[in-house]
Amino acid sequence: MLLHVNNVTKSYPNAPVLRGVSFDLRAGEMLALTGESGSGKSTLLHLIGGLDSADNGEVVIDGVAMTGLDDGGRAKLRRDVVGVIFQQFNLIPSLDVGANIAFHARLAGRHDAALCTRLAYRLGLADHLAKYPEALSGGQQQRVAIARTLAAQPKLVLADEPTGNLDEAASDGVFALLCELVAETRAGLVLVTHSQRLAARMARRLNLSNGLIA
Repeated sequence: MLLHVNNVTKSYPNAPVLRGVSFDLRAGEMLALTGESGSGKSTLLHLIGGLDSADNGEVVIDGVAMTGLDDGGRAKLRRDVVGVIFQQFNLIPSLDVGANIAFHARLAGRHDAALCTRLAYRLGLADHLAKYPEALSGGQQQRVAIARTLAAQPKLVLADEPTGNLDEAASDGVFALLCELVAETRAGLVLVTHSQRLAARMARRLNLSNGLIA
């Protein structure tokens, strides 16, 4: 079992967000997480990625319990096992595209120049490697963010609305490439999306409603 989420709860002042969420994910499995705005999708993804801490329950990734880790331990797990694709890209503006793609892989000690080149080619970035993020379109920046995550060869990929800033045609293309590339690496994928159309193309789908799996 790659990911085990058991009875996870999370509240903010006067606002319960997650009220006991449980599910499992196996290596190579792809899961869409849907739900209305405010249903707790992004909160759950942040808890799985160790970017926030649950109030109760447990998150276990690749046999490691998140609840037993301090900030450094969670950061190490993200570096070694988990890759996160944010909706807002979070590219490093002072690095060119090639360096951005390689950044997380270098931190993890898994830099593979051939893999970075292959990802850049597959994602239509081969002609943009010397450019800086500000010179790219939103769709191109999103592709760089995807390449950067996959270049580190994570076992688990967490994607938070990875096509939310794109039009439908561009969204379809990026989504298809993301799924194809994740499948090639046999990583697990948890994809947060508001798009029922995209979610329907995933092998498995869970819907969050009022802080629970509906």
